Amino acid sequence: MPPTPSPTPVEVFVYTGPAEWWQILAALGPLAVILGAVIAGVIGWRTLEQKAEADNRAEWWRRTQWALDAVYSGDTNRGTIGLKVLKILGDSELAGDGELAVLEAASEKSLDHAAQVRAARAKAEAQSPHAAATHAAPTSTMRAHAEPEAAFDDGLAMQIAAAQLREVTDRRLSKVTPEWVTDLAHEQSPGHTA
Repeated sequence: MPPTPSPTPVEVFVYTGPAEWWQILAALGPLAVILGAVIAGVIGWRTLEQKAEADNRAEWWRRTQWALDAVYSGDTNRGTIGLKVLKILGDSELAGDGELAVLEAASEKSLDHAAQVRAARAKAEAQSPHAAATHAAPTSTMRAHAEPEAAFDDGLAMQIAAAQLREVTDRRLSKVTPEWVTDLAHEQSPGHTA
């Protein structure tokens, strides 16, 4: 016999109380997994950025150490190259105030030497009119005519490089560069052709 529908509808009530905690947690599970993956991705990305920056800073310091060794090697040509490398490193965004202070200190010895040369020239100019004409001559002529100062000018290229480095560090540290350092920085090295 085939089933026949009931003449009166039967009402069914399903009583559902508040969801259990584990049901709520199970419903939020996929969202929690996605959120966890996003957080882990952000942390991983930031870690890679920090590692890359640390690697760049380490390489910057390695190059700086090489350049400082060159500056203090006692070889004028090598020291000039070292100061030029320090000038380039001083323009890097990796050089903060502390690093720039180190670079500035590297230029001091050559700039002190340049100040001594300037003082000797001023003294010679004050003592003799002939000395003033000799000191106004180009460096190569001065070397030929002023033997005592030849030793001072052997490091002219290094002094110019030190002055250029000082301009960079002063600019980055918002300091005023002395006028004589700026003048020296814009001189041409002996043997340099324009």
